Amino acid sequence: MIPWQERPAGCSDILWRYSENPVISRYAIPSSNSVFNSAVVPFKDGFAGVFRCDNRRIQMNIFAGRSADGLNWEIEHEPIRFECGNTQMIHSEYKYDPRVACIDGRYWITWCNGYFGPTIGIGYTDDFEHFYQCENAFLPYNRNGVLFPEKIGGRYALLSRPSDSGHTPFGDIYISYSPDMKYWGEHRHVMGPTRFEDSAWQCTKIGAGPVPIKTAEGWLLFYHGVITSCNGFRYSFGAALLDLEDPSKVIYRSMEYLLGPATDYEMVGDVPNVAFPCAALVDGDRICIYYGAADTCTAMCFGYISEILEFLKRQ
Repeated sequence: MIPWQERPAGCSDILWRYSENPVISRYAIPSSNSVFNSAVVPFKDGFAGVFRCDNRRIQMNIFAGRSADGLNWEIEHEPIRFECGNTQMIHSEYKYDPRVACIDGRYWITWCNGYFGPTIGIGYTDDFEHFYQCENAFLPYNRNGVLFPEKIGGRYALLSRPSDSGHTPFGDIYISYSPDMKYWGEHRHVMGPTRFEDSAWQCTKIGAGPVPIKTAEGWLLFYHGVITSCNGFRYSFGAALLDLEDPSKVIYRSMEYLLGPATDYEMVGDVPNVAFPCAALVDGDRICIYYGAADTCTAMCFGYISEILEFLKRQ
């Protein structure tokens, strides 16, 4: 059973916020300045996760956590210590914005890894106690690495957003493939920012969010979009439906956002005006999405997959 709260009376939004947000506070562990942009998955009789916790030096790292109900989390007080996986090179200057995909019973973690610039780090765990780091997927610079939860055409598939070394004022989503989770290639463009006139909330850059969800009609992908306002970047999120056999083909894409910063915890924080989705839990038609709010804390929203698909078709 995933965390769930019914749509409030009188609400017509496709996604609605958890009334007790934020679900994880910025001070969830003693060393943290903020806990946000984190990933959770079902695990055993409850849930496990990998959390971005910036400490009070604002050093960025990822931490393991467990929960019985997906709402009340016990996050380790020390960062994940990786052992060597398919490489001896596990150098990392920072780690942030993790995602977790369960593929054939193994939990694969992707994150933005500091290796002479931001790139996509990859690791895995079988028990959320022992963690193994693999080769980086790409050269710098890249962010928002998100694995599909199953092989496509016999190969692993990874979405990413090539970038530059700073707070990138551009960004398109690409897909890449690997036979072994070590060597990546066959890079294909998926989608880019929109024209300002068509959909301004996503006209500066976009990036993949939670692990894509397989539906009968296609892969449901939530993604964040950014507009450059007179007060800086504003992050909202929408959705797209990708072809099941060739996810570089976009079937539908939202022109309206599904959720944008509107509450105090989304508009006020270390980085104002941010709603950044990183994880989703599914139970039948119900979906629960975890998202980072103002680069400070972790919030949650709910919806129905069938309604989201209908929303996309109307776009």
